[in-house]
Amino acid sequence: MAGIDENENENDVENDNAPARRSRLGRLLRNRTARTATVAGLIGALLGAGIVAWQTDTLPLVGPRPCWDSLDDSAMTALFADRRTEVEEQILRPDPQGDRLMYGSCRITSYRTDDGDERAARQVTVHVRRLDSLFGTDSHKWPAEFLAANMAPLGDDLPGMASGARAWIALPQSCTGGGDSGPAVIDAGQGQAGLDLDSAYDPGERAALARTVVAVANGVMRDFDCSGSYPAPGELAEPVDWEDADPRAFCGIKGFALPAHRKVLTTTRTVAGDGGPARVCEASYDRGRASARFTTVVEPLTANIFSGDLLHGGPRIKGTKGYGTFNATRAVYRASCQSGPVVFMVERLKNTGPVSSLTRDLLPAYVAAEARRIGCGPEKVTLPKG
Repeated sequence: MAGIDENENENDVENDNAPARRSRLGRLLRNRTARTATVAGLIGALLGAGIVAWQTDTLPLVGPRPCWDSLDDSAMTALFADRRTEVEEQILRPDPQGDRLMYGSCRITSYRTDDGDERAARQVTVHVRRLDSLFGTDSHKWPAEFLAANMAPLGDDLPGMASGARAWIALPQSCTGGGDSGPAVIDAGQGQAGLDLDSAYDPGERAALARTVVAVANGVMRDFDCSGSYPAPGELAEPVDWEDADPRAFCGIKGFALPAHRKVLTTTRTVAGDGGPARVCEASYDRGRASARFTTVVEPLTANIFSGDLLHGGPRIKGTKGYGTFNATRAVYRASCQSGPVVFMVERLKNTGPVSSLTRDLLPAYVAAEARRIGCGPEKVTLPKG
């Protein structure tokens, strides 16, 4: 998979006769200590919910590290400075689909002292999970958080994105299995979902979260005895704030023109940089909360999470090389391009005027212009009448 260094570290490869999955106790003993560990209740946690908790001070990490032996002292310092932290880590469990993926979560909370009282300062939650491609349970909430216009690609062909509030990276299918299912991802978040805070644009915050998801991905791949690893993310492109829209090249896409009654969408912001797994443009009429979102997903496994919408999202759409559906709030179209399946999506996030057919009005022009931009060839979408 692009972006993976195929040079194995021989110390990370276990004996060929070792079992494919370690026992829960063996995994716990190998991966669950920290700078200074509090181990009271360890056996109860193992026998109960599979959650291991510990506290860390400002000493260097000794032994295995938080989040499945992945985050070293420099990564923790980038996230939490020199504050005391507490870690709650779920032991990785088998994927219900029965393939090689394990899933779990890791929550790290840092604390500060104000006027002698210690209070929570920051909390970062990291998930290992496979996104659902069958029932559509991950086709709305996850993209709203992790395919957002305030993000930037991780670069170096890494299949992920980051802002100062959210970051994610897909694991290679050769490591996790899964066939045509949704991607196995590492994602990390801090702060309340849906709030466009200044921290989302902070370069230090973005770099720390980007580094976190790549480090955890490499740690999980080591746990699976997978060959190769991801390189550290490079310098991320600067996120783009709201800009005046060009109605003749809307969202910066040549040939994507707004009809006259849609020119109330006067500002846009778009994912920074090129070559990432998705391009997202949000549009508004007041430089505030986004009114509409335009998304193109070129990473094939990530595109799979919209399978439910493509089949059951509303009236069917036909096209030159694809198909889709539309309704009043979302239109989704899947095209077969040279690089694989690509999903184009138009969403109405809030009312933009008396005419409610935004998705119907804009999807054909968006697909045609975006298909040209990414080299997918001419693409014409035909909507049902009425």
